[in-house]
Amino acid sequence: MGGDKPRQEPIEIGGVSVTPGTRVTIDLPLSLLSNHTPITMPVQVVHGRRPGPRLFLSAALHGDEVNGVEIIRRLLKLSACQNIRGTLIAVPIVNVYGFISQTRYLPDRRDLNRSFPGSAEGSLAAQLAHFFMSEIVPKCSHGIDLHTAAIHRTNMPQIRGDLSDPGAKIMAMASGLPLILNAALRQGSLRQAARQVGVPVIVYEAGEALRFDEIAIRAGVRGIVRIMRALGMARQRDISRENVSPVIVRSSFWVRAPVGGILRTPRLATQVAAGDTLGIIADPFGESETDVVAKDGGILIGRTNLPIVNQGDGLFHIARVSDADAAAEAVDTFQDDLDQGVAPQEGVAPQETEFS
Repeated sequence: MGGDKPRQEPIEIGGVSVTPGTRVTIDLPLSLLSNHTPITMPVQVVHGRRPGPRLFLSAALHGDEVNGVEIIRRLLKLSACQNIRGTLIAVPIVNVYGFISQTRYLPDRRDLNRSFPGSAEGSLAAQLAHFFMSEIVPKCSHGIDLHTAAIHRTNMPQIRGDLSDPGAKIMAMASGLPLILNAALRQGSLRQAARQVGVPVIVYEAGEALRFDEIAIRAGVRGIVRIMRALGMARQRDISRENVSPVIVRSSFWVRAPVGGILRTPRLATQVAAGDTLGIIADPFGESETDVVAKDGGILIGRTNLPIVNQGDGLFHIARVSDADAAAEAVDTFQDDLDQGVAPQEGVAPQETEFS
């Protein structure tokens, strides 16, 4: 019949066939631990009835980065994930080994996000990367990789992506995040490996390791919903009132500790000017004090949370922007919106953004 809507074909993940219009959780077998305990990678597949993009969401590539796990959990409960076009493949815990032990790395001390595309016969990290590249990435047309800062650091919500890739740029600009870092592909990263097989991937960075950050989680959920709508996966809503014009960041730098000691931060604003004192490092007796000074201006996008610092430690991460005033205003507006719960204008009800 001419009026029939086209239907998707079933999708197969880990040998399990998922029919259109269904949602299935699959435990992909990885290995056995030394005590014979089986380890699996949990995946949820939301396979729409109608054809469309196939988007993967990955979190906890670094096992201690837990914000992304909660972002995916909340997202899967939203109405935006009902009756989607295309397919959503959610992998909330990629580095299962690190997640269990609450550590960034794998048991072999390797960084999974420097081990792609991996190898079936390589190290544990290489095998896990190869597994993800074999089972997940080739089934998809787009990807979003969710991260936080490393332990004892925090990042403000931001998107990182190679904006020379049209697919990555569409997702980045649709996210609603105030700052987008035009980041080159890094050797061994998931972004680079996916790009090599034609799948554009962006990274969402926000919050800190081993801690939930409510602003970071809300921004991540809202951003993914916006991206799904931009890709045509979810039903459009009225989003004509745009509060944030994203600022593209071309470069950034770290302000490092000139000496070791105890760090205190007398002021910590969003906007930084060249010559600003960002912190003061003192010895434990208070007999000597050294200012930590910004060598250039920009927007603060990351910082250490530790007051105990060694000489050369990265303390403050600053993004260079062409218009610092406009960037600061965009960041402040974005944070105010999330604080005031404006998610309903994006179609996300307040009760859907709370813990449950």
